[in-house]
Amino acid sequence: MNSQASTAETSHRRLLDDREYVGLDEVSGPIVGVSGIHNVGYNELAEIVDRRGTTRLGMTLEVSEGAAVIQVFEGTSGLKLGDTRVRFRGHPLTLAVSEEMLGRAFDGLGRPFDGGPEPIGEERDVNGLPVNPTARDYPRKFIQTGISAIDGMNTLVRGQKLPVFSGSGLPHRQLVAQITRQARIVGEDIPFAVVFAGMGIKHDEARFYLKNFEESGAMERVVAFLSLADAPSVERLMTPRTALTAAEYLAFDLGMHVLVILTDMTNYCEALREVSTQREEIPSRKGYPGYLYSDLASLYERAGVLRNGRGSVTQIPILTMPNDDITHPIPDLTGFITEGQVVLSRDLEARGIYPPVEVLPSLSRLMKDGIGPGMTREDHKDLSSQLFAAYSRAKSVRNLVAIIGEEELSPLDKSYLSFGDVFEKKFLSQGEMEDRTIEETLDRGWDSLSVLPRDELYRIKTELIEKYMPMTEN
Repeated sequence: MNSQASTAETSHRRLLDDREYVGLDEVSGPIVGVSGIHNVGYNELAEIVDRRGTTRLGMTLEVSEGAAVIQVFEGTSGLKLGDTRVRFRGHPLTLAVSEEMLGRAFDGLGRPFDGGPEPIGEERDVNGLPVNPTARDYPRKFIQTGISAIDGMNTLVRGQKLPVFSGSGLPHRQLVAQITRQARIVGEDIPFAVVFAGMGIKHDEARFYLKNFEESGAMERVVAFLSLADAPSVERLMTPRTALTAAEYLAFDLGMHVLVILTDMTNYCEALREVSTQREEIPSRKGYPGYLYSDLASLYERAGVLRNGRGSVTQIPILTMPNDDITHPIPDLTGFITEGQVVLSRDLEARGIYPPVEVLPSLSRLMKDGIGPGMTREDHKDLSSQLFAAYSRAKSVRNLVAIIGEEELSPLDKSYLSFGDVFEKKFLSQGEMEDRTIEETLDRGWDSLSVLPRDELYRIKTELIEKYMPMTEN
């Protein structure tokens, strides 16, 4: 009897052809289940049509014999088990890519957000294609962001993945907008573009970014993908993939250097955890799925430079650390996959320093390959090394002051205390609209070091000190 009912139900579910079915088995959050199907693949695009004829897009998450689990991008509100139709498209979610995407804004699935027409171009699988590791070239050469704390101390290199670790309430939004406006290739006549992906951002944030890009004139070289906070959480899972698909086209097909900014990766991971919970998967650390590492790697590893290729994809993922905890799974795993991090400081922000980049825990592992003669300047490596050492000593002296008082310090310790103040005010601190060249950044570093005795500059070659140290040194 049960077998006959199952057969009748399967027969009822088949509609029109082998790719369209009627009836759902289950609806749970953004997830629906359908059975009695065949010839359906993993990541295949699906159309879910409710009884009013409204079509929603979805993607298969799991496929087994005669059944599939589908995540619905627009949510499942109003779907009825008995009369919902499911039509499988036979291919994964794709994005139409073309050069005309520059200057446009789209939603997380690649649909127009700015009221313009649908993009027309070559359809690309948003999940990307594996790149043979031997086809990659080592990331080199300098990208100027115009921000001294990054350019001088944690240099961004073409093809690198350099995340920004922030906290709730810190000005990462302003930093993202400033990098988008100011980032450029120096000394080469090669087209440069920025692909911006906003995941789970509020409406006022979206307006802030778009207005900022338009008023600064940067919008003409920006492609924006915006998945707002009130959009279904599963849309956030596709937003970085559509953005990276556009970036790969601009870089490897059109030969452009592309900077991809992903904000906020914490919202992305929260959406991943929500979908994982709906699928009743076994949770791992903090409730995140056990495949969080591999999922993040599938996004971050889409950056790089192809051997014998003209373009490059560089990534700056932004993530807000829950409770400012750098050991949280999201920053922890991100740090394993990427080549360094830029850490924002709540203490510097409270003292009015923008951008509040804490340089000591920050790191760019590829910096050494993107600086020096012909890329930045010959003194860059030695200067940044000395600035790191001197600032570390200055922080130690500040801790000592809290114990014994400033009047008990030695003259040398007092000079380091002065250096810390000058370094933060003249080098780290700058205006939101201030765009510094790498030469100006390095000169400010020398100005900061000029308050120290010359014999304390033990990390810099003597000939560089003679050439670049300002004449007003103490």
